[in-house]
Amino acid sequence: MKKLFCLLVAAAVGNAVQAQQSALWLRYPAISPDGKTIVFSYKGDLYKVPSSGGDATALTLHEAHDYMPVWSRDGKYIAFASDRYGNMDVYVMPSSGGEAKRLTYNSAADYPTDFTPDGKSVLFSTTRNDIYTSARFPNRGLFQKLYQVPVTGGRSVMYLSAGSEFARFNSKGDKLIFQDRKGYEDAFRKHHTSSVTRDIWVYDVNKKEYAQVSMFEGEDREPVWSADDKSFYYLSEKDGTQNIFKASLDNAKSAQSLTSFKKHPVRNLTRSLDNTLCFTYDGEIYTHKEGASPKKLEVRINTDGRTNSEKILPINTGVTQTALSPNGKEIAFIVRGELFVTSVEGGLTKRITNTPTQERNVTFTPDGRSLIYSGERDGSWNIYRTTIERKEEPYFYASTVLKEEAIIASDKEEFQPELSPDGKEIAYLEERNTIKIYNIASKKSRTLVPPGINFSYADGDQNYSWSPDNKWIAFNSGEGRWPSAEIALMKADGSGERKNLTESGFFDGGAKWAFGGKALLWLTDRDGKKPLAFQGAREVDVYAMFFEQ
Repeated sequence: MKKLFCLLVAAAVGNAVQAQQSALWLRYPAISPDGKTIVFSYKGDLYKVPSSGGDATALTLHEAHDYMPVWSRDGKYIAFASDRYGNMDVYVMPSSGGEAKRLTYNSAADYPTDFTPDGKSVLFSTTRNDIYTSARFPNRGLFQKLYQVPVTGGRSVMYLSAGSEFARFNSKGDKLIFQDRKGYEDAFRKHHTSSVTRDIWVYDVNKKEYAQVSMFEGEDREPVWSADDKSFYYLSEKDGTQNIFKASLDNAKSAQSLTSFKKHPVRNLTRSLDNTLCFTYDGEIYTHKEGASPKKLEVRINTDGRTNSEKILPINTGVTQTALSPNGKEIAFIVRGELFVTSVEGGLTKRITNTPTQERNVTFTPDGRSLIYSGERDGSWNIYRTTIERKEEPYFYASTVLKEEAIIASDKEEFQPELSPDGKEIAYLEERNTIKIYNIASKKSRTLVPPGINFSYADGDQNYSWSPDNKWIAFNSGEGRWPSAEIALMKADGSGERKNLTESGFFDGGAKWAFGGKALLWLTDRDGKKPLAFQGAREVDVYAMFFEQ
């Protein structure tokens, strides 16, 4: 019996070890030109594995994030992106392993997409300055341009000013295929159809002409040439889920699907010289050849981690929000999505929340004994209150017993609480664009600004502010003219009409009350430069509106 027990324990340990070796969430696989090796990103490092699967070997072991590998045409080098100096730059290293050489030094993010056919330069996408004639010139963070840099290092030179991503040369180097980008939509959003979905284009290097070669109204993306340059492979959602398609360069309408995955999208498409395709699906690497079924690779990673699974981090940097207590003796702040309170003098700090999700928008109640904040719990944003329980403890940073409770929690998204000056009511957002007022005593909410007035595109783009006497709310209003905004005013009890205070026709936002409620301050770009691209960087000024002589 004892021998049997030992065998069972040994088997269990063996199964556990095997489970640890089966790696998941492998990303950005790049298959070598000869089709024998795949380089991929895992936990911020590059690994290589035979294209048949097996034990993976680490190529980089750096504390920075290394990803998006690209092979040179002769298979001797790998270019990749890394944030070793704060933002993504292009690096190159031997495919057999060795020291990585930094190629780009700009403060903008750079991502390699291909080597030039002669192997002398790396083509990369970047958000650096565009040419002055471009309508997208003012926006550095959205539309990527193509640059190239010598493999040996040197000056980066713009190759193409069109907004382009995942650009790749054909074998001759006289054509370039890429996906475009037209707007802000998240690159990982699924089942999206609109005027800003990505399309695939071919640029004729000699003629300097562009031709759109994908026709689906939804997402078409990540194109790669076929070996004969007459066709191309790409990812599309035209059958409902993102799968691999193949189309003729002369007849894009001839596109046919090569895979038929149903639940998750196919991503990270690359190709070898013999048309072996490599991609990821649900965090695992697959290979595929036309006429056959996709083959999932078993990839084992037998290296120890670079760092401990848990580590102590300093919280004196990376603060995203602060709130000063009413008595001025302690500060609440958010770091890495957690809430802390520190003393103004003495350097004592206490952690208030410890959750796997994030907290935001913290404020003190007028008595300084409670904190109001929003937290994302169980897949939904709610508004919470943490209170010091013991009466003899006046400060959060030195408290021993705290009580957290949800005060506004439903199946809807509720966040960004703004406590009234008297501490009796909370203004907050419901479902991102409806402004509501919650009465703490009655535990009931009323709608101040209904749906349809504003539209939230990103966290923090809605603004509202209580007047010092608790009677009014000033807020951003996009009524009738989104995506711009005016400053509007409304009674906090919900009665009366919404009054447009600014009526400028430009962007007005960030209203703050001043002089005890006798004036309102806000930001406006009415006197700044007027860029053609509305998303461009604005020049703003501070204006004041007085309510009495």
